Amino acid sequence: MNPDGKKRDVLRLAIPNKGRIADPIIQLIESSGLKLQDTKSRKLITKTSDPKIEVLFARPIDIPEYVANGAADLGITGRDMVMERGSDVKELLDLKSGKATLVIAVPDDSAIKGPEDLKGLKVATEFPGICERYFEKLGIEVTLVPVGGACEAAPYLGIADAIVDLTSSGTTLATNNLRIVCEILTSTTIVIENRNLGKLFSEKVGDFCLALESVLHARGQRYLMMNVERLHLDEVRNVLPGLSGPTVMDVVSDDNLVAVHAVVSEEHLYSLVGDLKKAGAKDILVVPIERMIR
Repeated sequence: MNPDGKKRDVLRLAIPNKGRIADPIIQLIESSGLKLQDTKSRKLITKTSDPKIEVLFARPIDIPEYVANGAADLGITGRDMVMERGSDVKELLDLKSGKATLVIAVPDDSAIKGPEDLKGLKVATEFPGICERYFEKLGIEVTLVPVGGACEAAPYLGIADAIVDLTSSGTTLATNNLRIVCEILTSTTIVIENRNLGKLFSEKVGDFCLALESVLHARGQRYLMMNVERLHLDEVRNVLPGLSGPTVMDVVSDDNLVAVHAVVSEEHLYSLVGDLKKAGAKDILVVPIERMIR
């Protein structure tokens, strides 16, 4: 439903128009089978291969509010963006990607050891909403200095004593001679829904989330197929670390042979194929899995 109260007959999904999670989100959506008609120009609204779903490109920080007020029905953005906005939305699915940690960092030579040492000092951040609630909960009074980006320079420019910023590996902080003194929260990419969406798109939303989950479940998994003589079947079974045990099927052309299929983690493949061959498997095929529905 639009903010003006008029109903839409098309489900609108808001996704980031730029930023570190934008391209991975598009890749995930398209891997699920939903193709976007225009990803290069990133025009405001684009159609998809499903005539009942359209995509709205927006700033990650604006997506929670667009979903909350009905400008979009669904959204994909970072949990940190939802917390910063304080938007009243429903979380549907954690995509467990785009992981980053919001931290307090100070110059290497700073005497600050923890958040309590920041009392009365200045803190630069792109997340004033989260920071205000965080320090208020701790009972620590600080002066927040909102910045639009690259706040790593703030302490060296003399505009702040510390920063609160997202980090994935800590490399950028270390490069700028900053050290972490405290972690505030960990964020991942999530799917959110307007709380008043109702039943109109419930089936479509369910199908969309199922499609995304099927791609996530398939990541890091491979499908193994092989032929095994019956007398070696138990040995092969003992080697396979499948999700729910291998599937065994008769080979019509040879009563002494069975076909064995299993889903295994990619991390096991390096040594697994050799172990299977030693156990008696032959004609081994390793096939990538695009989607897997549990």
